Amino acid sequence: MAQPEYVPPAPAEPTVYAAAAAAASRRAKEGPSGTERIAVAHPLTYTWDYACQRPDLRILYEKSKDLVWNARTALDWTANVDPTAENVPDALNPLFGTALWTKLDPRKDIPELRRHQASYMFSNFLHGEQGALLATAQIVELAPTADAKFYAASQVFDEARHVEAYDRYLREKVELVYPVSKYLRELLDMILTDSRWDFKFLGMQILVEGLALGAFGMIHQTTSEPLIKQITHLIMQDEARHVAFGVLSLRDAYKEMGSKELAEREDFVLHASRLMHDRLLGQEVWERLGFPLEECEAAVARSESMQLFRKLCFSKIVPNVKRLGLLTPRVRQGFEALGVLEYESWEASA
Repeated sequence: MAQPEYVPPAPAEPTVYAAAAAAASRRAKEGPSGTERIAVAHPLTYTWDYACQRPDLRILYEKSKDLVWNARTALDWTANVDPTAENVPDALNPLFGTALWTKLDPRKDIPELRRHQASYMFSNFLHGEQGALLATAQIVELAPTADAKFYAASQVFDEARHVEAYDRYLREKVELVYPVSKYLRELLDMILTDSRWDFKFLGMQILVEGLALGAFGMIHQTTSEPLIKQITHLIMQDEARHVAFGVLSLRDAYKEMGSKELAEREDFVLHASRLMHDRLLGQEVWERLGFPLEECEAAVARSESMQLFRKLCFSKIVPNVKRLGLLTPRVRQGFEALGVLEYESWEASA
């Protein structure tokens, strides 16, 4: 029996695309702008053998093609979002129950605090997704097999959608974008400027994407705002594949590595983990709102909800580092100091 001829879906009317471009050209009421260049140097790898050499990566690539979603059409952008509402329970706010919280005006100060904290968090997700976009583009150049290049190219498209979704949410719904945290920027620069291929995978696919998966899971469970819950759900599906790509690509990279080179990877894992665990705490929000910085930082340190959130962000990182053979005694000691070693027995992503 003859197979029916494939008929591709009809494209949208040109006016739809023009309207999307016009909407994307609008900027948030408050937020950073402009461009910035940094110098990067890494080798480029041609591959002349396009046959499948890594079936596991080719399967991941096929899955990614089937699961592509369109940020313009898959999300309900007509939804009414109030960024000042209690979209996440106030009880999870690190300042909740403190003397500072009791001084805040519940009709003015607390709603504005909610908006700024949401903007800070989603702004850094946005900037982190741009970092992933750039790093994965570099991985396309560095990857040694066609299978890895194909999958990395599909991830570049994933990251572009993530940037689009967070940017639109911040511009249209929150109307406030924070600059990238200096600590996240330090980590992204480390990944993007290092010429070693495995540092790109280790830094972005295992550490940054792993942290994002843990954070997204917590947000998806706690938020009552439907649009960001939907955005988070779709992005989490993509991020799970991205982390798996890193685990599969690095699975044998560290087995025979010399002690000097291995120590450099240990240093990187520990430094990146401390940046993500100890530094991304919203200091910019306290400063912008004129809150006492030391009092806020002390409240964050005491907050049980914040301690839990910071720990859960490592729930994907620790088991994947272990699977790669990088949970050495030195890294184990560092994770124990951060209070996240309990996740070593959890299932790895691939």
